Amino acid sequence: MTTKTPRMPPIPEGELTDAQRKAIAEIVAGPRGALIGPFIPLVRSPEFMSRLQKAGEYLRYNSYFEPRLSELAILITARHWTQNFEWYSHRPLAEKAGLKTAIIEAVAEGRRPTHMAADEAVVWDFLDELIRLKTVSEATYQRAKAAFGERGIIDLVGIHGYYSLLAMVLNVTNAPVPEGAAPGLGPLPMP
Repeated sequence: MTTKTPRMPPIPEGELTDAQRKAIAEIVAGPRGALIGPFIPLVRSPEFMSRLQKAGEYLRYNSYFEPRLSELAILITARHWTQNFEWYSHRPLAEKAGLKTAIIEAVAEGRRPTHMAADEAVVWDFLDELIRLKTVSEATYQRAKAAFGERGIIDLVGIHGYYSLLAMVLNVTNAPVPEGAAPGLGPLPMP
């Protein structure tokens, strides 16, 4: 696989604006602890990055979902966008949260996992429909509402939307996986 040159590499310290320094300080002081991945290009718009990372902090660390389910949603989104930085970052988190390796591998291959827990199947089916149909059926909506309530539905859409935005930023800017890391996702076959 050919490595692409990042279109927006880190900005040298001496070239940062005060607004960029402030936005970086917010990220570093929060649970992320560093300016990495999508935030490297996003710092070019420091106010947007600041507002976005606050939504992301909620969705990643404080949403309705336990980590096993939020990481499943993130992996599904990373797979949809073939986003290797997000996959590289979140696969170990999904494993640590208890998501079975067979489920992770099925997501990487772009197929519906077998032997999912009931709540995992609801997350998969909801996001699969949302991605393919750009909406969800009444049956899928009601299943998700029964499992997670209305807050859970909104947070699930939020997780997918937030990580889709990050995936687009990473894909547009050719952001690499960390040096020495192998991409975990290849292109999906065309339907």
